[in-house]
Amino acid sequence: MCGDGRMNAAHSLCAKGDRGYGAAPEHPTEEGSLRKTTYENPSPAPIGTSVVRVLSVPSGHVYVRHLEPPDGDPGVQRLPDPVVSPHRPQSQWWPPPALEADWVLDHRDEFDLFHLHFGFDARRPDQLADLTAALRAAGKPFLYTVHDLRNPHHDTRDLHDEHLDVLVPAADELLTLTHGAAREIERRWGRAARVLPHPHVVEEPTLSRPRPEHDGFVVALHLKSLRAGMEPVAVVRALARAVEPLAGARLRVDVHTDVMTPGFPRHDPVVADTLRQLAERPRVDLRVHDYFSDDELWDYFQDVDVSVLPYRFGTHSGWLEACHDLGTPVLTSDVGHIAEQKPCLTYHLDEDGLDEQSLEAAVQAAYDERPSWRADPQERARERQWLAKEHRATYQRLLR
Repeated sequence: MCGDGRMNAAHSLCAKGDRGYGAAPEHPTEEGSLRKTTYENPSPAPIGTSVVRVLSVPSGHVYVRHLEPPDGDPGVQRLPDPVVSPHRPQSQWWPPPALEADWVLDHRDEFDLFHLHFGFDARRPDQLADLTAALRAAGKPFLYTVHDLRNPHHDTRDLHDEHLDVLVPAADELLTLTHGAAREIERRWGRAARVLPHPHVVEEPTLSRPRPEHDGFVVALHLKSLRAGMEPVAVVRALARAVEPLAGARLRVDVHTDVMTPGFPRHDPVVADTLRQLAERPRVDLRVHDYFSDDELWDYFQDVDVSVLPYRFGTHSGWLEACHDLGTPVLTSDVGHIAEQKPCLTYHLDEDGLDEQSLEAAVQAAYDERPSWRADPQERARERQWLAKEHRATYQRLLR
């Protein structure tokens, strides 16, 4: 996802067409048509129930924080992430202690329901089986929001598939973010998953901040620290070619210091050499830096005209959601179900390679059309309230 194991929104960052984003977001139905999602009538919940204590894994991630209203939810208490180690920052939630079967049994009296999102990358399938068995033994409902059907941090799909083969059948109820993901879950495991969309990522007042004007047309590629699902070299070379004939266009490439610096675990000499060579071109602006803060990331989004996602595989994107919050069009590869989340442009890239013509055509379309897709802040606020009510109703229903 949606989540890469860090706390702030900048580190946490996971529908095709030209329609705008108005009073209510549109999501494809099972038949592929479009329907409106309304927020006025949440699912019915039991009356007179007490506060539900939710053990959410994780709890402090921006996605999870935005599943409750800004002023909190009196019906739901999401427990803070357990301390990982006295020798690590208090805000660090990974690796989650609550994924340990013994931890669950030792703390069974402290929570009512277990809600898993992500963070189990390094666990063995048998450890996850022990976890689900411990939850059953403790009498705790298990809710699983399926963010990733393919782990963007794993080079191959095998381990994550084994994880899902344990978690999806064991869950008492499943949620996911798009109808495409729900159909894939139904096809692979015969389980129904309810679709609840991704909440906003950016907070007010930045969510409503006007986009600043700037000269030219900036195509942006942020390689971060090179997660496994990226195809950096082919995409950056194609983008460098794509901007050449476009008057006033330039390619901005951001990458973290650890990729470019020999001796760092994430150093990639091929990527580093490619970027340095391309940076000699007048239309390529290479910027090497450490992680952005949230404010720096929001400024970055509003300084560029289109953000390119170079994913060979994936499922959903929090990066796209943040871009949509701030009015930055996204050009994403057609993997997973990212293009269902919000309006965007697409090109073809998968594990078999890049279709350069489709990428060049998408850049040309972004340049010619200058799409202005942006979230309505009031709609995002209503959506957040609705998502909070839907999650509360789900928790209460599971505890009946």
